[in-house]
Amino acid sequence: MFTGEYRHTVDAKGRVAIPARFRARLDGGAYVSRWIDGCLGLFPRSDFEDLAARVAAKPVTDAGARTFSRFVFSGAFEVDLDGQGRVVVPTGLREWAGLEGDAVVVGSRDHIELWAPARWAEYSAAMTSPDVLAEHLQGLGI
Repeated sequence: MFTGEYRHTVDAKGRVAIPARFRARLDGGAYVSRWIDGCLGLFPRSDFEDLAARVAAKPVTDAGARTFSRFVFSGAFEVDLDGQGRVVVPTGLREWAGLEGDAVVVGSRDHIELWAPARWAEYSAAMTSPDVLAEHLQGLGI
C-alpha cells in the first residue's frame, strides 16, 4: 500500500525521484497518466492493467466509462525507474499537472499521485476541512 507525503524536485530532464519505500512495487514497470483532481497518477503495471480491465468491462454505451477511458489512457505512458529510483514524466503530462521545479509525491493506497505543490496545498486544505471531511465519510460506513 502506498502511504505518506513527500517533496521532491523535478529536474531539468523531467525526472522525479520516487520515495525508496515505494520503489519495490514499481520494479515490474509502471504507468503515469493524467489523474483525477488535477494530479498525475503513477501505477504499478499490474494495477494499471487491472484498472484497464475494469474499464473494459463497462458497456460501450456507458458514456462516463468512455470519457474516463479517453481521459486516462490517452495520456498514459509506460515508465521505468532508473538506477537512482527516478521516473521521467513526459513533458505534456508535466505541463498538464503544473509540475515544474518541485512535486509532492503522495501515497494513495493503490497508486502514487504527483502534485504541483500549490495545487496539493489547495486541495489538501479543502480536503481536511472538518465539514467537507465529514460529508465525504458519511457514505463510507466509517
